[in-house]
Amino acid sequence: MYNLGRKRMKTELKKFREPQRWGTRFGIIMAVAGSAVGLGNFLRFPVQAAQNGGGAFMIPYFVSLLLLGIPLMWIEWTAGRYGGGYEHSTAPGIFHTLWQKNRFVKYFGVIGIFGPLIIFIYYTYIESWTLAYSVFSLTGKYKTCLDQKSMQDFLSGFQGLQKNGYFSSLSWAYGFFIITFFLNLAVIYRGITRGIEKFCKYAMPVLFLFGLIIAVRVLFLGTPDPQRPAWNSLNGLGFLWNPDFSALKSAKVWLAAAGQIFFTLSVGIGVILTYASYLSKGDDVALSGLTAVSMNEFAEVILGGSIVITAAFVFFGPMATQEIAHSGAFNLGFVTMPLIFQKLPLGAMFGAFWFFMLFLAGITSSISLAQPAVAFLEDEFNLDRKHAVILLGAVSFLLCQPVIFLLGRGIVNELDFWGGTFCLVLFALIETILFGWFFGIEKAWKEMHKGADIKIPGVYKFIIKYITPLFLFFILGFWFYQEGLPVMLMKGGAAADKAYILGIRLVLLLIFVVLAVLVKIAWKRKK
Repeated sequence: MYNLGRKRMKTELKKFREPQRWGTRFGIIMAVAGSAVGLGNFLRFPVQAAQNGGGAFMIPYFVSLLLLGIPLMWIEWTAGRYGGGYEHSTAPGIFHTLWQKNRFVKYFGVIGIFGPLIIFIYYTYIESWTLAYSVFSLTGKYKTCLDQKSMQDFLSGFQGLQKNGYFSSLSWAYGFFIITFFLNLAVIYRGITRGIEKFCKYAMPVLFLFGLIIAVRVLFLGTPDPQRPAWNSLNGLGFLWNPDFSALKSAKVWLAAAGQIFFTLSVGIGVILTYASYLSKGDDVALSGLTAVSMNEFAEVILGGSIVITAAFVFFGPMATQEIAHSGAFNLGFVTMPLIFQKLPLGAMFGAFWFFMLFLAGITSSISLAQPAVAFLEDEFNLDRKHAVILLGAVSFLLCQPVIFLLGRGIVNELDFWGGTFCLVLFALIETILFGWFFGIEKAWKEMHKGADIKIPGVYKFIIKYITPLFLFFILGFWFYQEGLPVMLMKGGAAADKAYILGIRLVLLLIFVVLAVLVKIAWKRKK
């Protein structure tokens, strides 16, 4: 009886444990900025801009930022802080607090755990490549690769897609994956203040420092080839930023710009909801959210827009750069950039800076992707941090294995489609309608200004209620017709890969169902 009483007492104490909070305002801004600043800022953005009208791309990009990105950022900061006041740190609970009369709305919040978890599964593996290449740069492992073909073979060998003289097995890739995976878990295990906040407070300044060093070096490349004076850094910037205004007539360009805003700000995914839930009721969300957006835009537009395409133009010229821009972000980051750094004095050091900067961008994002699942286990099932992280680690480690060993079978593209594209836009649409219409825009506006250090322009009340949801509805519909439906029907993919894709879809469906069941169980326990 005595032992039974002690167990019961421990269970009750868990329910009343001290809620987690951020230690400093600087820490939360660095954490949210770290979540937003990821691989896409330095790899995806320059490719999207170069492919979609150069400087003209920035017009729909900034329109999307003003009408989509910033409103969603304020929505998620406000809704997260509000839900945190009810001891909910994930989308199911936060959605429930926004519309308490509806007992089904919490199931829409499952997307806010499912999406980040699915992205975490493949993102962590790609992130490990950047750590590997930073070591390869310092040790000179790829120094014998002197052209695009040999560097591509090096990457394929490392990924296990082909056997060649560079790598005989997946052991290198798997080793760096193990290191990266457990580094993520170690940061998450230490909690909000001692783990995520402390790590981001150091990692983000180092990331920006390395980015500035590389950007300055690229901008001062001058004209390395005297026989081609037009191949210089100024013209390289012009290649990316000179506008082709005819591109604005294409709906695809507007869709690409809106999609880039989604990817770059980490909105519509449930991560910021979780981070904001650790704010106190009087903490500012208006200026803090805008500051996090500004830091991300600096990383993307100033640093990301100055490095990759400019460097490629200087060394390979306009024709080859055009091909590089269409070859994909992986080739750009892991094939073209190493070749460029090998042509520079102290190239090994600059290569290590580049890849370690990408690694920091990756890990500050991936720890944020894991946090919603951990928070769900802590909040709704009263698990302590240790057991929540162990459970997440075991499940996600198993789910990572198909990504590693079936990389060439379209697994990553499939996971990215469901976790990083479809769920992202759908979740953003749901939370915007919920916040502006069912929670109520007047109540929402008042909540946004609690403890605010700035007054949000009144026009955003109209934008949040009408423009942002309409914009999202258009994006979802147009994207579904143009890209979503063909992917769902597996059109254009290799016939040999369809069995693997069907298999991973069944696994994803099972994960979603399990999460929905866990939400149901959690609410029954609360009753």
